[in-house]
Amino acid sequence: MTELAKTFDPASIEARWYKHWEEGGLFRPERPAAAPFTIVNPPPNVTGSLHIGHALDNTLQDIMIRYERLRGKDALWVVGTDHAGIATQMVVERQMNARGEKRTDYSRDQFVEKVWEWKAESGGTITGQLRRLGCSMDWSREQFTMDPHFTRAVVKVFVDLYNKGLLYRDKRLVNWDPGLKTAISDLEVETREVLGKFWHFRYPLADGVTLDDGRDHIVVATTRPETMLADMAVAVNGEDERYKSVIGKEVVLPITGRRIRIVADDHADPELGSGAVKITPGHDFNDFEVGKRAGIAPAQMLNMLDADAHVCQTADGLVPEAYIGLDRFDARRKVVAALDELGLLVTFADKEGNEKEAEDRVIQTPYGDRSGVVIEPWLTDQWYVDAATLAKPAIESVKSGAIEIVPKSWEKTYFNWMDNIQPWCVSRQLWWGHRIPAWYDEDGAVYVAEDEAAAQALAGNKALTRDSDVLDTWFSSALWPFATLGWPEKTDLLAKHYPNDLLISGFDILFFWDARMAMQGIEFMGEVPWKRLYLHGLVRAADGQKMSKSKGNVVDPLGLIDRYGADALRFFMAAMESQGRDVKMDEKRVEGYRNFATKLWNATRFAMSNGIGASASVEAPAATQPVNAWIIGEVVETVAALDKALAELRFDAAANAIYHFVWDQFCDWYLELIKGSIDEETKAVAGWVLDQILVMLHPFMPFITEELWHALGERPYDLIVAQWPNPNAVVDAEAKAEVDWLIRLVSEVRAARAELNITPGAKLTAHVQDAGEATRTRLERQKASASRLARIDSWSFDPAPAGGSAQVVVDEATFVLPLEGVIDIAAEKARLAKALEGVAKEAKSLAGRLANPSFVEKAKPEAVEKARADHAEKSAEAERLQAALVRLG
Repeated sequence: MTELAKTFDPASIEARWYKHWEEGGLFRPERPAAAPFTIVNPPPNVTGSLHIGHALDNTLQDIMIRYERLRGKDALWVVGTDHAGIATQMVVERQMNARGEKRTDYSRDQFVEKVWEWKAESGGTITGQLRRLGCSMDWSREQFTMDPHFTRAVVKVFVDLYNKGLLYRDKRLVNWDPGLKTAISDLEVETREVLGKFWHFRYPLADGVTLDDGRDHIVVATTRPETMLADMAVAVNGEDERYKSVIGKEVVLPITGRRIRIVADDHADPELGSGAVKITPGHDFNDFEVGKRAGIAPAQMLNMLDADAHVCQTADGLVPEAYIGLDRFDARRKVVAALDELGLLVTFADKEGNEKEAEDRVIQTPYGDRSGVVIEPWLTDQWYVDAATLAKPAIESVKSGAIEIVPKSWEKTYFNWMDNIQPWCVSRQLWWGHRIPAWYDEDGAVYVAEDEAAAQALAGNKALTRDSDVLDTWFSSALWPFATLGWPEKTDLLAKHYPNDLLISGFDILFFWDARMAMQGIEFMGEVPWKRLYLHGLVRAADGQKMSKSKGNVVDPLGLIDRYGADALRFFMAAMESQGRDVKMDEKRVEGYRNFATKLWNATRFAMSNGIGASASVEAPAATQPVNAWIIGEVVETVAALDKALAELRFDAAANAIYHFVWDQFCDWYLELIKGSIDEETKAVAGWVLDQILVMLHPFMPFITEELWHALGERPYDLIVAQWPNPNAVVDAEAKAEVDWLIRLVSEVRAARAELNITPGAKLTAHVQDAGEATRTRLERQKASASRLARIDSWSFDPAPAGGSAQVVVDEATFVLPLEGVIDIAAEKARLAKALEGVAKEAKSLAGRLANPSFVEKAKPEAVEKARADHAEKSAEAERLQAALVRLG
C-alpha cells in the first residue's frame, strides 16, 4: 500500500494520471473480440475554448465511455475538431488587421496557408482543455474536418448528391451577412427586438386610374424604405373591396419611375394597415414567394444591394445615380427625405398631437450570430441540398424506433422541423473550407466532379474556372459518424463501429448537426448514424438566466477545475443533469462534491490505517457477520441501480445512487459500525467494498478513484480498464433488516438527543418496552454498536422510572430515555413550544403568499422559488419541533 497524503489535492494527481492513461493507450485498449460501443464527440471549433456547455456535454459522454469500457466493451470515443469556416477565417483576418494587413493582400492559396499556420500554432487549445476535464478520448485517431481523408469524403458526398439530383444550384433569397460577406443559414441568424420606425408612403396609380373612393394612390407601409428602389409589385387581397377594381393595374414608383403591377395575393391582410403591401421579391423572403406566385421568375427579380449592402444599380437601370454606393441605412434616410419632399410621405400625430413621419415600433430584426451585423435577404446563386427528400427516411427512422430520442419529448420538435424543412443552402463565400467541386465553362455550364481532371473530361476542350465558394461547415460535420471511421473506404473500423451506439448533444444543435447527420448517414450508409440520441439542456446561471458575456454571468469551467478539481465539476454535471431540464450553475454544489471526494479520501486513509487494502477477488468474499453481509447487499443494490440509471441515461439518478452509497452506507454507517472490531473477515469485506466503490465511481470521478485504487495495494491493471462490479452475491434479507433496524434506532436516538439539547456526554439508559423476540435478539447482537453510536450507557427491559422522559419508537418497540436530572424538562418544553409557535407562524404566512395567484403569477420567478423553498424549510422545522414535543409526552 502507498501512503496517502493527509489532504486531498486534486491538482497533484490529475495531470499525472491523464498522462499515464494517454501514453499507455488505455483510452482504447486492444479488444478485437469485444462488442463495440461507439460515441462520436460533437467536434468543437478549432478556434474554441472549453466553456461550461462543453464541460456538461463531454462529462456525460465520458461517463458512458468509461462505464462501457469497464463493462469490457471495445469502447471508442471519436474525437476531433471542426475547421469552423467562418469563425476561423474571422480569427485569422483579425490577426492580419492587427498587423495592418487584410485578406485580399494575399492570394487565396497564400491565405489558406496562413490559416494552416495558425492552426498549427493555436488550434489545439480546446483539446488540451478536454484532457484537463478527464475525457478519455481516442487521441491516437484525432480527426480534423479538413484532413485529406475527410476532405475526400466531403467531395464524394457533394458529387454523389449532385449526380442523384439531390444537390443543385439555384437563384434564391439567402440570409446575407454583409459583415462576413457570405450567406449564412437560418440557424445562424439571431433575431433581436430593436426599436425602429414604420413608414407609410403613397404610391401614385398610373394612367389616371383611381380607387372607388376617388383616391389616386395606394398607401403602403414598410420598415425598410430603401428597398422600394427594387419594388416589383403591390399586393392586395383579392377579396378586399377597396382594391378589386385596380387589380391588374399599375402604380408608378416614386424616385425610380418604375411601373409595377397591383396583384392579388392572400399575403395581403385587409385588416392590417392599408391592406396593401409593397413587394420587393429580391430582398424579402415573403415577397419572394409572392413574386413567384405573381409570375416573376427569380431571374427577373431586381437586386438593389451589393455584397456590402450598398446600393447598386438594378437590372432595369432606374435607380438614380445619387443613390448608387450609399450604405443601406444612409439610403433609407435619403429615400424617406425624397418621398417627404414629393409629398408622398404619410405623416400622423402622436398622443401629444405632434406630427411624426413614422410610427415607433419594436421590430424583430435578424442579425448574424457571429458578425453582429443586420442580415440582408439577398438574391444570389447558391448551392442547395434537397433536404426535404433526405429528411423523409430520417423522419421514419425516429417513428420506427431505429433512432431513439431521449428524452422522448424532443421528438415533436424534431418532427416539426423535419416536416417543414427548407432547401439547405450549403455554399459560403469564404476562402477557408472545403472548396466546392464544381467548374464552369465560359457559357456558365457547370461540371461537378471529384477533381479538375474529371471535370475537364466532362467538359471536353472547354476552358474551365472553379467555383470560388466553400461548403457550409455543417455539411462536412454531418458526415462525422462515418467519415471519421474511414469512409468512403470500407475499413474494419467502419464495419465494426457504424452505426454508433449513442450521440450525446445539446438540444441547441438538434437541427444544425444531429438531424443532418441522420439524413446523410442514412443516405450514404443505408443505416442510421446512431441508435440513440440523448439531448441535454443548457447550463444556466444560478438565477436561471442564460449565460452571456454581456451579462457578466459566464462561468469558466477551467477556473472551477482549478478551485475544486475536475472530479468535483464532473460529478456536479452528472448530479444536476435531469432529463428535459436545464442545469443551474451552483458553485456551492461543486464545492460540496469536492468535499465528497475528500470524504472518500479520508475513508480510504482510515481503511488503510486499519490494515484494509486491495481486494484479491472481484467476487464478494464470504460474510458471516450481519454488518458485512449487509454492506455486500448494499453493493449489489447499488450496482443494479447504477446499471438501470445508465441504461436509461438518467445521469442524475446514477450520481445520486453512488453518492448516497458512498457517503451514507459506507462512510457514515459501515465504517462506524466496524470500528473496534475489524477482524480478518471484515478486512476482506471492507477492502472488496472499497474496490467496488472505486470502480462504480470511476466513470464520474476518474482521477481520485485511480489514485486510491493504486494506493490500496499492488494491482495487475489500472482502474480505467478494471472490471465493472459483478458481485456474484445476493442481498441477505435478514442481515439487511437487522442493520437497517440498527441504523434507524441509532438515528432516532441521535435525533432525540439533538432536538432536546441533550449534551453529547450525558449518560443515558434506554428502557425497552413492547419489544418482540426479533428485536430482543437484534439488540443483544448489536448492543455494543448501538451503545457506542447512540451513546447509551445501558439497556434495560424493566419499566422506566416515573418522571420526564423521551420516547423513541422503532417498529413495535418503544425505547424510553429517562431525562430527570439530564435536562430541565419544563424549560425544554417551553422552549420547543415557543419555537414551534414562531416557525408555524412563518410557515403559515409563506403558505398564504403562495396561495395568492397574483403573487405566483406576477412576482419574479426567483422570488416565487425562494418562497417555496422557505415554506418547505419552515414546514419541516415545525414538524421536527412537534416531534420533539411528542417525544417529551
